[in-house]
Amino acid sequence: MKTRMFIFASIASVTMAFPVMALDLAQARSSGAVGEKSDGYMTTLQNDPAAAALVAQINAKRQQEYASIARKSGQPVGVVAKLAAPQIINGLPAGSAYQMPNGSWKKR
Repeated sequence: MKTRMFIFASIASVTMAFPVMALDLAQARSSGAVGEKSDGYMTTLQNDPAAAALVAQINAKRQQEYASIARKSGQPVGVVAKLAAPQIINGLPAGSAYQMPNGSWKKR
């Protein structure tokens, strides 16, 4: 239980760190160029090189943070990432695309 609390607190701090790129990310989300996957990472939804570069940058930072949390909590990185996904998705602005656990896509 203590480990889970640590993971959730750490994930919360990770999701709060992403607004640094908010302008570009907000534009990418509102245009439908990117979406949040159910595994805690982003993906491109349109063939857009700028969106692909943004997604690669964000996913690299997320992977680093997830790995850090995983080391501290003793959980696999994949578990940490999947626990982060609902928190990220719940914080999305209206109109943002996200993947359901069954693989289908919805908009907030």
